[in-house]
Amino acid sequence: MKFFRRIFKRFSWVHLIALGLLMALIVLRVADPAPLQLLRAKIFDFYQQIDPREPSRQRIAIIDLDEESLSEIGQWPWPRTTIAKLVNNTYRYGVAGLAFDILFAEPDRTSPELIAGTIRGLGKKAREELEKLPSNDSVLARILARGPGVLGQTTTTSVVTEDDRKSVKATFGYKAPKGVKPADFMLKFPDMVRNLEVLENAAPGIGMFSFKPSIDGIVRQVPLVMRVGKRVYPSLSLELLRVATGQKTIVVKANRAGIESVVVAGLEIPTDKNGQVWVKFGKHNRDMYISAKDVLNKTVPKERLEGHLVFFGTSAAGLLDIKATPLDAAIPGVEVHAQVLQNILDKVHLINPGWSIGAELVGLVVVGLLLIGLVPFLGALWTLALGTVAIVGLVGVSWWGYQSGGILLDMIYVAVSIFLVYAVLTYLNYMQEERDRRQVKGAFGRYLSPDLVARLADDPSKLALGGEMRNMTLLFADIRGFTTISEQFDAEGLTRFINRYLTPMTEVILSRRGCIDKYMGDCIMAFWNAPLDDEEHARNGVRSALAMFKESDRMNEDLKREAEEENRKYIPLRIGAGLNTGVCCVGNMGSDMRFDYSVLGDDVNLAARLEGQSKTYGVDIVLGQRTYNEVTDFACVELDRIQVKGKTVPVDIFCVLGDAERAATPEFQAMAKVNAEMIAAYRSKDWATTKQKIVEGEAADKDNELGVLRGIYTERTEAYEENPPADDWDGAFIATSK
Repeated sequence: MKFFRRIFKRFSWVHLIALGLLMALIVLRVADPAPLQLLRAKIFDFYQQIDPREPSRQRIAIIDLDEESLSEIGQWPWPRTTIAKLVNNTYRYGVAGLAFDILFAEPDRTSPELIAGTIRGLGKKAREELEKLPSNDSVLARILARGPGVLGQTTTTSVVTEDDRKSVKATFGYKAPKGVKPADFMLKFPDMVRNLEVLENAAPGIGMFSFKPSIDGIVRQVPLVMRVGKRVYPSLSLELLRVATGQKTIVVKANRAGIESVVVAGLEIPTDKNGQVWVKFGKHNRDMYISAKDVLNKTVPKERLEGHLVFFGTSAAGLLDIKATPLDAAIPGVEVHAQVLQNILDKVHLINPGWSIGAELVGLVVVGLLLIGLVPFLGALWTLALGTVAIVGLVGVSWWGYQSGGILLDMIYVAVSIFLVYAVLTYLNYMQEERDRRQVKGAFGRYLSPDLVARLADDPSKLALGGEMRNMTLLFADIRGFTTISEQFDAEGLTRFINRYLTPMTEVILSRRGCIDKYMGDCIMAFWNAPLDDEEHARNGVRSALAMFKESDRMNEDLKREAEEENRKYIPLRIGAGLNTGVCCVGNMGSDMRFDYSVLGDDVNLAARLEGQSKTYGVDIVLGQRTYNEVTDFACVELDRIQVKGKTVPVDIFCVLGDAERAATPEFQAMAKVNAEMIAAYRSKDWATTKQKIVEGEAADKDNELGVLRGIYTERTEAYEENPPADDWDGAFIATSK
């Protein structure tokens, strides 16, 4: 027992933090976010760069639609009769199979029947003769059917056609536990771009040449099987191998964790759980390439094509089929398919087995706990030696697995994690020792504010002047008739009253993610969307304003009761608010010696002006246009188009009378409708209709909430009847008061 007590005495908060870090690193590996996946892929890329695949001796070739071929034959697309000639020549060379990394999705524009419809002045007999000739597409289909040809197709991320024809030639067999459907694990795509139906029907095989590069644009994995809609399709490389070997069926093996392998022609190809293979790339090999023009001209030596598995693709930069691999920044995409086939035939496979994450976690837990446990006893120097040996050993295991068996085991993450744990342990131990020395010597008698210290330590630049531009919502609210209210109190009593008023109003704002900028006597200035992001800043601002009026109503009840008890005149508390939304500068404002976190901008000034207009229009809350745009489902009505003092451009202003629940009531909708019609008639200079709508508004507005507004429009209408506005008048009113 004494032994264990001695052990536990040596542990402290430092080791708890190190354990917490170790747990966080374990959770991070299990979560496996995209940046971590990319880092792991970069490590595997580095392995390939150190030890790439040896040059393959497999009989694989690429007929290249290169720049020289385009220069000699003509720009792409070539007539299908030219493609048919190339295919026919390729078959005559005795190839084992021919796969197209090119789509034939559109009819040949040079077909006789299409040309007949485009030539002006062509005689009827000549037109009929041309239309009788076979189309170029049917010529290619006839040639394609004579040999082991495989058409390529590509997937899309959206549905591009309603065509549901079955364009798959291979059949699939599945070996999986009961209840497991291997197709459920495959990469899924909603649709694909197909070849012409006449070509599909003729081709012995059809494969997909789609693959998904990583987020950094590098091709590392290629799917051997994938789902498009409800059907399963093989990759172009796999389908070429099937057709060349005369096989009908491709077998997919799976377990409950996902797909294990794909089998064709007796070759079992290990895959990841989604049916993708990690490609072990060799360096770009121009020896595989044969110019398409040489095949058309029959100038290629027979041994270059006889018995070969051949891909037809392009290296021409203008046709945009260039890919990046771990070894090459840019190679033709068709070579990726050729290298996949080389991997399959050479039985060279890279495997990231399902148990790899378990091995990584075991290594991390064992070495991490060993390191944390031994630090109190061995000290920093011996622990450094232990950690170094562990890190070197883990990296060695990862490299050995890659080189000996093509196993992709990411022990580098484990090694980096162990180093982080060691670094944190060392640093925290140093901190603890420093703290102990300070306590023993009593060097300091007083301490700075912990919050201030934390801010200075984290980012001293926070104490510098400056700001950032943000889209924000601003609120100004103050007490109407404050002078009359203040006459009831002495200085001390007035202070208590102000504090009593500001406390609940502040709580209302802060509880709705607002920030108090400042108090100016009885006025509150607040803003939203700084320093913390708030996607609903406008809505939260309006909700706060509505809640402030509920709080003022509750406060009025208390004030009335107190006035009656003290036998003095009761003066109700009435407030007005203005809100505006816009881009402002927010940050530390002031001087080098003193500054505040505040906000500046033209939209701030407009918010202050809108608060002043609440009294003019006899409403509680006035909104600017952009604030209103965010709360159109609230009970809002338009007030006016005004040019506030200090502004040269008029703005539309609105008021909010309640939340979305009130907006849905028939009474409010009727009142809002009449109000909108009144403003529309006013702006169109229809004074008679304006007066009519004012009368209708009085009937619809049971609580007379917009009575002052109607009075304003009555006054203006009568004035404009006598002195009509200018022809270019847009309904704007120039406000003379703030």
